Amino acid sequence: MEKPSIPQGTRDFGPAQVARRQHIFGVIRRTFEQFGYAPIETPTLENLSVLTGKYGDEGDQLLFKVLNSGNFLVKERRGEITPLVTADDLAQGPRAVLPKIAEKGLRYDLTVPFARYVAMNRATLTFPFKRYQMQPVWRADRPQRGRYREFWQCDADVVGTDSLLCEAEIVLMMAQVLNGLGLVDFTIKINHRGVLRNIYQALGSEGKETDLFVAIDKLDKIGRDGVTKELLEKGFSDAAIDTLFELLTVGGGYAKKLQRLLAGFVTAGVEPDGQRPGPNEPTDEADDSQDAYYRGLNELAAVRDLLQASSFAQFDRLEFDPTLARGLSYYTGCIFEVKINNVTMGSVSGGGRYDNLTGAFGLPDVSGVGFSFGVDRLYDCLEELELFPAAPARSRGCCWRSSMRPRWPPACRCWPSCAPPACPLSCTPTPPSSKSSFSTPTKKAFRTCCWRVPTSAPPAR
Repeated sequence: MEKPSIPQGTRDFGPAQVARRQHIFGVIRRTFEQFGYAPIETPTLENLSVLTGKYGDEGDQLLFKVLNSGNFLVKERRGEITPLVTADDLAQGPRAVLPKIAEKGLRYDLTVPFARYVAMNRATLTFPFKRYQMQPVWRADRPQRGRYREFWQCDADVVGTDSLLCEAEIVLMMAQVLNGLGLVDFTIKINHRGVLRNIYQALGSEGKETDLFVAIDKLDKIGRDGVTKELLEKGFSDAAIDTLFELLTVGGGYAKKLQRLLAGFVTAGVEPDGQRPGPNEPTDEADDSQDAYYRGLNELAAVRDLLQASSFAQFDRLEFDPTLARGLSYYTGCIFEVKINNVTMGSVSGGGRYDNLTGAFGLPDVSGVGFSFGVDRLYDCLEELELFPAAPARSRGCCWRSSMRPRWPPACRCWPSCAPPACPLSCTPTPPSSKSSFSTPTKKAFRTCCWRVPTSAPPAR
């Protein structure tokens, strides 16, 4: 007989593990609701037309595709059999074959399904619309520590506004959740896709912008040498790569990095992409040029100012990181990532602003921003650091047991009087000689436990 197993990258969770996971969900849910986010859910399956083209080429390759039901290779109608996949399709490869045999896929994340949900329900939603969502997602990735093929995400997004108050709110929520879980040694990294585009322009617009972003996103994994090799293969020159690392590695704190990147963009002749203040808006009288108006740098500075105004007290945990790229192609503004510093683990949270993700579903010009916690990575961090709270023991409990069937009805009649949570009840049809069974509930669930072998109904309490 074949030994039972589960697919690689998936896991079973026992009662103790589920209780710990519920603790994580509880902290995150309370924080989301405190900031005014409402819960929704979307289907496990999405049409591939919804999912593809939103995550970049590498992301599309990690989608789990679901074969069409029945005989997906042929179409039979009124006795006539028509092949759905031809020899020409096979010769063209997977891109030609896949649309004919698979129309659905498992969701890759919760953001794209949310954008689809907003577009389909636009008539019933009030904008700005704030939602949170806690559901599993699936990615056909190579399983390793902290990277699973099935894992839970906890997302919070707001759509229908481009206010930077939302970005500041995300930083506050990230910090509150991590502090609530006891993960106090963390770093929230922030960058802006506009800054990355300005860096690309500073290189003389060599190669492709998307190739640059993908390579920068791998910097933590493959290092400077690996990124250099990849960019050379993509057509970037040695001089452009040297300029790239000069800009990516500017030193100093949050404000100093903004100043030094501004100087670097001006020196490189990067065309400003921001807007000057209007006639009724405050401006620096000493600045009569366009040089300072780069959207990415300005919005990062504005988020910092809003956090200062909110009395955010953990600026030592907030880092402006020009190397942060976030591989998902739909991000257009501020991007975020969170790492736990004293654990060897990838990011436990990430997100960013997307200005037109709903446009792919017929609802253009609706800006949104959001972020996600990876529950499974949070669990691994809490477990490694031994930060899970001890499971609370119930104050008292009743345990009735008998192996004799005639005595079961009296035990059943005690259920209403011992209803939880006041007095949890365990009925076990186990022979009294099994001492290990007697000890299990007292160890696992109750501080004090009353054991009885029923011969009649228990007295009323």
